[in-house]
Amino acid sequence: MRLIRYQSRAEPACFGWVYDDKVGPIEGNPFAEFRRQEALIPLETVRLLPPVLPGKIICVGRNYAEHAKEHQADVPDVPLLFLKPPSSVIGPGQTIILPPQSQQVEHEAELVVVIGKRGRWIDPADAGHHILGYTIGNDVTARDLQRKDGQWTRGKGFDTFCPLGPWIETELNPIDLMITCHVNGEMRQMASTRDMVFHIEQLIAFASSVMTLEPGDILMTGTPAGVSPLRAGDLVEVAIEHLGSLSNPVAAEPEHH
Repeated sequence: MRLIRYQSRAEPACFGWVYDDKVGPIEGNPFAEFRRQEALIPLETVRLLPPVLPGKIICVGRNYAEHAKEHQADVPDVPLLFLKPPSSVIGPGQTIILPPQSQQVEHEAELVVVIGKRGRWIDPADAGHHILGYTIGNDVTARDLQRKDGQWTRGKGFDTFCPLGPWIETELNPIDLMITCHVNGEMRQMASTRDMVFHIEQLIAFASSVMTLEPGDILMTGTPAGVSPLRAGDLVEVAIEHLGSLSNPVAAEPEHH
């Protein structure tokens, strides 16, 4: 099942589900009890929003060996966790804004896990029970600031630096999915989720040994090799097999006086 957040005309944002090219409203909340209504609204007539507004955005660094290698970094012995602020989230088609503080903003195509059930100290064997589904993410990064600061909050935390979408797919096997990233139609990243250093069950177990995972939290599972700079005027598209694609234009931030 594909779950979305959407707006139809001037109505408030709401949850829905997608069947073929039609949208049906949802009564209730996908993270609790809900009921699907008939899918009658044409998908192309609604505005897709970020499919989740996460309480926490938990990210994993260097979770593909080739990506670690391109930055002359070691693969960690345990998952390397960091956080992005919820204010960085944007949805499909929304604009990634290049901040004036950075001269090197890069894309990072990622498979994103959406947590559906609260948990702490989750056993890897039970991790699947805590997953609502999966979506696509782009962990946009000001690489020069990340290197300069020695920690990652500023380089990863700007507004618009976490595009998510287009929907949450609840029935997906994440073991071997092709991830690609194109900029202006040119391939920049291509890999399979099977190349992850730490797989999703391990990541959920590790993250939940540190912090309680809540419904609506997301876990960004790391990016493969091929990250490269974005420029104003670019169109960046992240696609994941069986999940669709997430496209966002790129623009410079207007000058502040």
